[in-house]
Amino acid sequence: MPLIPKVMSTQHPDNATPPAFATNGVVKGQGEIIEAVEVFDMGCDEQMWDSEGKEADRDVVQKLLSNYVDFFKHERKLGQDCILTLRVPNPAIEIDMRKSMVEALQGIPTAWDVTRSFYGGKLDEAPIQEVILPFTTSAQELARIDDYYTKFIVGQETQSLTNGYTVQHWIGEFFPKRIRVIPLIEDLEHQIHSDQIVREYLQGREVPYQRVFLARSDPALNYGVLSADLMLKIALDKLDRLEGEIGVPIYPIVGVGSVPFRGHLTPHTVERAFTEYPSVQTYTVQSAFKYDYDKESVRSGIRQLLAHERGEPVHIDVERARRLIDKFTAEYQARVKQLAALVQNVSRYVPRRRERKLHVGLFGYGRTLGNAGEVTLPRAISFCASLYSIGVPPELLGLVTLDDEDMRFLRDVYPSFQLDLNVALRYMNEERVRELLGDEYLKAAHRFDGNGVDRVHEGLTTAVWAGMHGSRNVNVSHYLEEAAQLRRFLG
Repeated sequence: MPLIPKVMSTQHPDNATPPAFATNGVVKGQGEIIEAVEVFDMGCDEQMWDSEGKEADRDVVQKLLSNYVDFFKHERKLGQDCILTLRVPNPAIEIDMRKSMVEALQGIPTAWDVTRSFYGGKLDEAPIQEVILPFTTSAQELARIDDYYTKFIVGQETQSLTNGYTVQHWIGEFFPKRIRVIPLIEDLEHQIHSDQIVREYLQGREVPYQRVFLARSDPALNYGVLSADLMLKIALDKLDRLEGEIGVPIYPIVGVGSVPFRGHLTPHTVERAFTEYPSVQTYTVQSAFKYDYDKESVRSGIRQLLAHERGEPVHIDVERARRLIDKFTAEYQARVKQLAALVQNVSRYVPRRRERKLHVGLFGYGRTLGNAGEVTLPRAISFCASLYSIGVPPELLGLVTLDDEDMRFLRDVYPSFQLDLNVALRYMNEERVRELLGDEYLKAAHRFDGNGVDRVHEGLTTAVWAGMHGSRNVNVSHYLEEAAQLRRFLG
């Protein structure tokens, strides 16, 4: 059976501290090749290779195997002990990048040939076995990728050329014959109905299993931290029920970052992930996890993730959760509308940690959601970094809607809610919360603030605010980065 990874390293640029192989603080080009080897050596068994949000190196497999011969010969066998998984553009959404999906798929048989040659003509499993489709909203989107690969990548080998030659005669047979397509489901309505998408996609297909990727960062950006967590719990519960109904193993992936707003997975909070998402097969390890902690802590956290065995999901009352999501989201989006211009202004000072394509939109990724209106925000990481840098943690937004009945419900379905808020609110600036959100929010913050405010961080956010408001002696970028390193995440 193919490897079903437990720890997916990703290229999400949420790290405060650049790794040694970064160039002027930015990971690019050869640095990402180095990173892939380093994370495999740390214990990660999967590296997401992003062909969607950045200029991905299409020769990654060849460069890995040619530059790190001993490692891939004797330490980790590519395709068997560790794999690369491509994230490709969604042609239905990302119009300008849709041809990049074709280019990425075309590289999969080349990666097979290179790896097979490297291992002496024998290859049990492909180095690239799956592709991730972001913004998945239907089974048809998944089926199109599957069909395209089968008919036009592998299928071209039977096409006739001159003098009776076929493409296969000319350039050889194409492997692997099939790829698996992983839906990455991100918005509210499709995530809570992810079981319907998967059910329809699997109908009539013989597959040994199906992986499903559930986003956590962009749902938080779009609906707030509490709504994002509840909708994820609904999806996990429904996917578990679907697995029992259709008899096909379903292995969820959850995309979590270090900041509580984006999932709160750090080397020190691995047990928290198991408490909240016990049925998840694969957890993402993003850049802050890898580079903002000492190496032994990182390795220890990865070992914990690898040792975890899936359990039952958190069962949740969907109707009760939907009512709370609707109430919380309305307040969250109203506050974001008020802060949007400020966030955009601060985000100009957030350092780049990866070479990425410019990508901003209405709330998350060009979507207009609910009653949010035409609100333009940066990506989730820059959004978080901007608000933390002025002392207004985004976890605060929406909190004033919660009553005692809501809290009783959350104790059962989101047991780490208080922990997440304790960590987040440690980095608030009380004066800024009062100024920007009002006394009601400051009162709510004190209700959930269990550890007290970090006064050093508060001072740094005061300096950032002063720099943003005309103080010429303040280097905003310097204090913003210093605060991020104190938190151990950028955003």
